[in-house]
Amino acid sequence: MSVDTPRRIVLLRHAKAEWAETSDHERSLADRGRKDAPVAGRKLADSGISFDLALCSTATRTRETWKLAVQELPQRPKTVYEERLYEASLGELIALLNEVPDDVDNLLVIGHNPGMHALADALAGEAEGDLLARMNRSGFPTSAFAVVEYGGSWKGVEHGVGKLVEFWSPHA
Repeated sequence: MSVDTPRRIVLLRHAKAEWAETSDHERSLADRGRKDAPVAGRKLADSGISFDLALCSTATRTRETWKLAVQELPQRPKTVYEERLYEASLGELIALLNEVPDDVDNLLVIGHNPGMHALADALAGEAEGDLLARMNRSGFPTSAFAVVEYGGSWKGVEHGVGKLVEFWSPHA
């Protein structure tokens, strides 16, 4: 990575899930989620970001979201299913980012709310236009994603170090 090329952290919330009689971790995608996940994948592909690594929660709905979204990408990044993403606090999410190897320039995280929203909000020390206000107004709905640019080592990721450069939601 050159000094001029920022890293990108893309935070994708899982698609809409069923409210079935099962454990929260095992909830599957609803019909709407199965329709929205590939749309999110196409929007990620349209962003032109080539992902080096995807970290995905082990919950059923995040794994199903990723399975549908990744089919839309021009190439499949290395994927790590990370148990710590499920029900992670903001501090735990930042700690996970601090563990990312420095040869990763573009990272995709597939997780849950309130964590994805809190992390995007915390990292965004600045934002293009009204993106931060739009993201915070929307509440970071299912299948939404935020793109945060950051110019340092993964070990240096902390509050306010990035710039929110994109926020997308399928029902905005």
